[in-house]
Amino acid sequence: MQKQTISPSRGVKGDMTVPGDKSISHRSIMLGSLAEGVTEVHGFLHGEDNHATLGAFRAMGVLVDELPGGVLRIHGRGLHGLAEPGDVLDCGNSGTTIRLMTGLLSGQNFFSVLTGDRYLRKRPMKRVVGPLAAMGARIWGRGGGDLAPLAIQGGGLAPADYDSPIASAQVKSALLLAGLYAEGVTTVREPHLSRDHSERMLGYFGADVRPFPGGVSLVGHPRLTGREVHVPGDISSAAFFMVAALITPGSELLIRNVGVNPTRSGIIDILQEMGGSLQLLNERELSGEPVADILVKSSDLKGIEIGGSVVPRAIDEFPVVSVAAAFAEGTTIISDARELRVKETDRIAAMTSALGGLGARVEARDDGMVIHGGQALSGGTVSSRGDHRIAMSMAVAALRATGSVTIEDTGCTATSFPDFWELIERVGA
Repeated sequence: MQKQTISPSRGVKGDMTVPGDKSISHRSIMLGSLAEGVTEVHGFLHGEDNHATLGAFRAMGVLVDELPGGVLRIHGRGLHGLAEPGDVLDCGNSGTTIRLMTGLLSGQNFFSVLTGDRYLRKRPMKRVVGPLAAMGARIWGRGGGDLAPLAIQGGGLAPADYDSPIASAQVKSALLLAGLYAEGVTTVREPHLSRDHSERMLGYFGADVRPFPGGVSLVGHPRLTGREVHVPGDISSAAFFMVAALITPGSELLIRNVGVNPTRSGIIDILQEMGGSLQLLNERELSGEPVADILVKSSDLKGIEIGGSVVPRAIDEFPVVSVAAAFAEGTTIISDARELRVKETDRIAAMTSALGGLGARVEARDDGMVIHGGQALSGGTVSSRGDHRIAMSMAVAALRATGSVTIEDTGCTATSFPDFWELIERVGA
């Protein structure tokens, strides 16, 4: 089992970039494969999660060339050109891969099976299996279809008109991908707007996508055309370095080329409300996505209440938000975030345990946490529980601890941020 030890920092400084956005990288492979013609993807995240998606499409007959500089050239097979895979498709640790692929494979006229690692096989799938079954998909899995492996006999779908009880980009995207193969209009409504990378990229490739307040509609059987895709830096990866610079005195850090899609930028809103100095510079658009450089300076943070519509816009960043809260003056209350219980691990329990093990005063709630800030964190040993975001969040906490912190089970960071440990050592030394 891999582990890393991080020592306290005297300031987080420099000029850096973070890896390409994981969500956009997944979708570029999927839609590039379903498009007619060639798609070139620049800035693709070469992490384990995205390679799981890449491997699945190669297993279905898609030719993908890897060019110098990490560029991918995808030779699209068209909407109906995928071939039945000869083996089970392994999604690794990637919830995005398995949930979005369940929707996409529901529209194929062949049989397929999706599985993943021991962590992924514990994650709930009924949230996509249920509405897909209502479209006519035939899907079998453990626990009555709630757990992988999932077996899918695709084809014969009707369009969906679905009111989702949760704001989930994975649920929405799975239904939209299935809707590509349904005759008519598929509509998904959400209680709050979740990240909209799927809608943006579907439209960029030529689909008839119709967003409206509270949801989105898609017209089935479009003709998708190969495009050049430039993937911006992942704001979820940038978030670790934003918080690192904010909580460490004497810090000033410029993070270049970060995706600042408003459905993903909740982390910026939260940290600015806490009193954090973050400036967006050189704002622009790239392949249909808003992008900016972010200048971060060390700040005196204060505790706040976080809940409601900002939660789905920052759901992946809450582990590192809890680290910021531990060093803020006052109390931070996180609510409406029960979705954290069903991520790669139970992130509420994991962060409560890890921060508490270093001396923070943290209370777990069913749908969030209460973090009493202003406490000095000691050195020690904590476990990531195999979750990449827990491992990286605790590395950030270690920069401001009074002694070195050892994080156990750190190999998981390769799923989303293979160079994280090198970068944090460079800018946080």
